[in-house]
Amino acid sequence: MAVDALGKGLLLKADQIADTFRDEVKSSLAQCSRPPTLVGILGSTSAPSKFYADFTRKQCEQLGVRFVLKKVGSAQSSDLADGEGVEEAIVEANEDPDVDGIMVYYPIYGGQQDHYLQQIVSPLKDVEGLHSKFHYNLYHNIRFIDPKSLAPATPAPVDDVAPPGTVKSILPCTPLGVVKCLEYIGVYNKILPYGDRAYGKTVAVINRSEVVGRPLAALLANDGARVFSVDIDSIQEYTKRPRSSPEAGRKYLPHHTAHPCNLTLQECLALSDVVISAVPSAEYKVKTKYLKEGCVTVNVAADKNFEKDVRDKASIHIPAVGKVTILMLLRNLCVPYLLLSHDLMLSWIETAASGIQRNRQHQKLVDLISERA
Repeated sequence: MAVDALGKGLLLKADQIADTFRDEVKSSLAQCSRPPTLVGILGSTSAPSKFYADFTRKQCEQLGVRFVLKKVGSAQSSDLADGEGVEEAIVEANEDPDVDGIMVYYPIYGGQQDHYLQQIVSPLKDVEGLHSKFHYNLYHNIRFIDPKSLAPATPAPVDDVAPPGTVKSILPCTPLGVVKCLEYIGVYNKILPYGDRAYGKTVAVINRSEVVGRPLAALLANDGARVFSVDIDSIQEYTKRPRSSPEAGRKYLPHHTAHPCNLTLQECLALSDVVISAVPSAEYKVKTKYLKEGCVTVNVAADKNFEKDVRDKASIHIPAVGKVTILMLLRNLCVPYLLLSHDLMLSWIETAASGIQRNRQHQKLVDLISERA
């Protein structure tokens, strides 16, 4: 954490935030009967994707997680197209009982085709939290699930402890990493009840992608914040507080709702205690002059989305969150139902294999797991 002698805001790098979760991950890994295996699937020549894959490998090696990078498509050979073989690699990892977690380095195709690939990853091995089952839980503020059925559990827990028979629902690792950064610097008020600790804060999230921006805005709103979700063509307001009945006081809905917002970006920034930008463009910059004095700024994009003088206005600026994101991914890897019992894995494989013309491969896999049980 760097303090500028000229009175600028703090420059807070992600390293020390990540360190607070490193021991937690190590403790979880120590309870595993074997080192978990994470498979990364790289299907393009994108420089940020290759960097992220290498960064994942280094973090896994440091913590004792077995990491296997599967290169397919253009990442494997210049003769192949982007994304070629990704779907097959996902299916193979789904069916491999020695694989505990899967992550795919996006974007590959972009848009709906990437979304389709995200749904192919088994929710039992999805450490990125991108499967629709987890997105449903995120947007409906369902925080715990039954690990055997992946069915929704009680939607309104009183604290951060999983009710008996449930585990934490997987959350997308980048949005979760941002939330942990905000918790670390005190944006979340620990005195307030669990699930409402961002109450009283106004946050602007720039970019409404399904991978980072929208789930992040939903997470913050579900924790009580008033959130401006900013995208190219519109601004929406996310809140779980009823707008129609002022007499309701501090009562709130089970999960956030989205409303059209008539404010401009400049007006949103002037109101925001926290500004988070995740725009994948080196040209895009949040103008410092529009920021609220003393706000917190967080850069999530691979490019620098804030101007060089951002700390003239911001009290704290976090320039990158990648190191925290990786720890959240490995934290997700340690969720109990990702390190599946043989009985549960057998049940899942038998269900998944029904109707698929892979009888021989399926039987070999079932026999293999039966021998190990």
